[in-house]
This record gives sequence, structure tokens and C-alpha cells, in this order.
Amino acid sequence: MAGYFNVRVYGLLINDDNEVLVSDEQEYGMRFIKFPGGGLELGEGLADGLKREFVEECDLQVEIIDHFYTTDFYVLSAFNNSQIISVYYKVKSISPINFTIKTVEYDFDGEGDVLQAFRWVKLDDLYPEHVTFPADKRVVELLREQL
Repeated sequence: MAGYFNVRVYGLLINDDNEVLVSDEQEYGMRFIKFPGGGLELGEGLADGLKREFVEECDLQVEIIDHFYTTDFYVLSAFNNSQIISVYYKVKSISPINFTIKTVEYDFDGEGDVLQAFRWVKLDDLYPEHVTFPADKRVVELLREQL
């Protein structure tokens, strides 16, 4: 059994071309593809945590449109002994996007232990196998059901 709960919050940013923003990352010696977001800090609400994550990861101010999904099955973290609870919101940007958008997976700038790059992926072309983690795979299934 997991040692503790790990609450995570993610944003589904969908542009006018019906593309969703995904994050290619390299950390802990692993490469993974996920939605922008991350761990909630103690004393922080979900909305504030998600807004902070977008600012930290891509210097983007977002507004939450609505709740999309909360994990409803058991997920053990890929990185430690915690049980993951992930909350996903649809968001919209309220500041200009001024970070580099890549077109190829894992097209990182620079080197280091922690790397990140962003891509737009057409919802029509997004399938569960294109993301790494179980909760994200479920979210992709739900997004596809809305097409």
C-alpha cells in the first residue's frame, strides 16, 4: 500500500485549432509525456496550485474554465511510494503564449537532469498511448469521447 496521498493538479489548455498542450519532460532519469501541472503544495488550493504550476512551467497565466476529471481509480506514483490523486481542469490562457512550442517529442533545449518542452497535439490525433501516466491516459480517453 502507498505511504501517503499525493495530490496533483493539471490543466487542459485547448487552443482554437482544437489542439491540447502537452509537456514532454525528463526527470529522475525518465522521459514522460503529460499535461501541464504538478503537485499541490501544503496549504494551497487546487485552483491556486494549478495557476502556480502554469506560471512556473511556462510563464503563462491561466483561468480555470471548469473541472474535467478527478482520478477515480488507484494509482501508485511512478516515482515514490505515494498514492496519486490527480485533478484535471479545462483552462484558458489569459496572457500571451511566449514560450517555444515544439513539434517533435522530447525536443529539449539545453541539458540537465530536469528538462521540459511543450507541444500542441490535435485532439483528433491524441490517443492514450501518447501520454505516459495512467490518469493522463484516462483523461485522453474522456477527451476523445467528446470529439
